[in-house]
Order: sequence, then structure tokens, then C-alpha cells
Amino acid sequence: MRLKIPNILTIGRIILVPIFILTFYLPGALGDWIPFFIFLLASFTDFLDGLLARLYKEESKLGELLDPIADKIIVATALILLVMNGTIMNYEVIAAIIILIREILISGLREYLAKVQVSMPVSSLAKFKTFLQMCAIAILLTGESGNKLVNFEDYNAHSIGIFLLWMSAFLTLYTGYDYVKKGIGHAID
Repeated sequence: MRLKIPNILTIGRIILVPIFILTFYLPGALGDWIPFFIFLLASFTDFLDGLLARLYKEESKLGELLDPIADKIIVATALILLVMNGTIMNYEVIAAIIILIREILISGLREYLAKVQVSMPVSSLAKFKTFLQMCAIAILLTGESGNKLVNFEDYNAHSIGIFLLWMSAFLTLYTGYDYVKKGIGHAID
């Protein structure tokens, strides 16, 4: 079986996760910037694999299966690591939980709908939510190094990242509700 470029990118994103975890624990600035760049690379390949699959008509069942899994693995891993090291803490953890719950709920819903041969395309708002979420996580990954780079009077990289995390959590609730409403409508029919 010959793997197509979009699938190679998706598999590469999954392979990056253990490297991402290991580099997260590097001391100092290396532990801030290397995971940041790995996460950016993973986020970019998420965009690129879908674009290439559509552009070159290389959409596949393997890609349909692995792409959402790869996305959820890198996002969940990053959020858990950021909670563990205290970057996301106190009430901010609620935003991370909202994002993770929505990912699990929508995955289950899509799996069910696929069995009954109903597809739920990703909305433009959901794509924007994903973009905000990736930006928030990437900024938060920069840690103290990011705060040194972006540090205005009342704002630093951390506060900007947390703000974007909450924005994506609210969009997550809205788009998640929309998907669940449509999914339940199909299930009742």
C-alpha cells in the first residue's frame, strides 16, 4: 500500500507527540521554544494535509480515520501538560476541560453518524475555533520565554494565551451545541 502525502503528514503528526512530550520537560528556554515549534509544525501539517488531500483528490479512509485522532492527541497532550505544569490553573482549567469534553463528545457523535451514513461537515466557525485554540496553546507553550518576549503593562504572553483559550472554549461550547443539536436531530429521525 502506497501512503499518500496527506496521510504521511497525519502519521508524522502522531509521531511528533512523544517528541513534543519529551521536549516539554527540557529546562529553561529550550523547554519553552522547542515544544512551541513542534506544536506549530503539527498545527501547520493539520492544515496542510487537509488542503493537499482536497487539492490533489487524495482523500482516503485512512486519512478520515487518522486526521481527527492526530488533532485530538496533540491538543489533549498539550492541554494536559500545560495544566500539569501550572501554566493553566485554577478556573482556567475549566476552559481546557470544555475543549477536551467537546472533542470527545463530537468524536463519539461523528462515529455514530458515520454508522448511519450521515456526514457532519466542519463549519467555518468551528475552523475558526480550532485556529484560536491552536494559537492559545502555542502561546501558552512559550512559558516564561514568551512572557519575556511579549510583556506590556498589563499583558504578557500568558494572559494573551489564557484570553484566547477562554475565547476558544466559548466557541467550543457554541459549535459543540450546534453539532449535538444536528446530531440528535439525525438520531431521532
